Amino acid sequence: MGSSPPPGLSPLFRPVGPICERATPYQLASARRKNGRNVIRDDRQDPAVVVFRRISRFARSIAALALVALAIVALPSTVHAQQDTVRGEYGWWQLRCSTPAGAQNEQCVLIQNVVADDRPELGLSVVAFKTADRTAQILRIQVPLGVLLPNGLGLHIDGNDMGRAYFVRCFTDGCYAEVILEDQLLNSLKAGTEATFTVFDTPEEGIGIPVDLGGFTEGFEALP
Repeated sequence: MGSSPPPGLSPLFRPVGPICERATPYQLASARRKNGRNVIRDDRQDPAVVVFRRISRFARSIAALALVALAIVALPSTVHAQQDTVRGEYGWWQLRCSTPAGAQNEQCVLIQNVVADDRPELGLSVVAFKTADRTAQILRIQVPLGVLLPNGLGLHIDGNDMGRAYFVRCFTDGCYAEVILEDQLLNSLKAGTEATFTVFDTPEEGIGIPVDLGGFTEGFEALP
């Protein structure tokens, strides 16, 4: 769909390709509610249970990630954005904006963070934004260092397999996968209830990390 992605960006989440044929198939992690939180487990790893909590209102973590997101989008690594501000909250999503140093226009991101209760090193940050020139809409996912990169990042929306994306770069704070938000994926995110991103510790073991999609539509529409 649409034009080819700009250099440095992976394609839209798509059906499993050759990169995934080398990996052992995995089952989608199942989710249930416990005390108002998502309990995620790999169906093959009973009784192992990972409980994730959303930390999108943890301002310091979000501010730091938002600055990283803005810096990577359009600026050299030596240039830093000014302090960002919260422009709105939409469910577990936050709209944060700042003006990068030397830039004339403000840039904004929609962000949600999730972390495991019993494994603080295991978490995920999802950032949606429009490029500075407004020519593309991007979904960037940050995962911890140490995940198995060749297996890519899996995505299910309300149980529907959206395929996998490639990791495109790693920094000291984690590794990043990026996809262009084409209409099909964007509409699925807007219509969905929960997205499950899957990272791999080993080729055989995938860990599903839930992201609440409530408020995503309103937050995304609020992006300038």
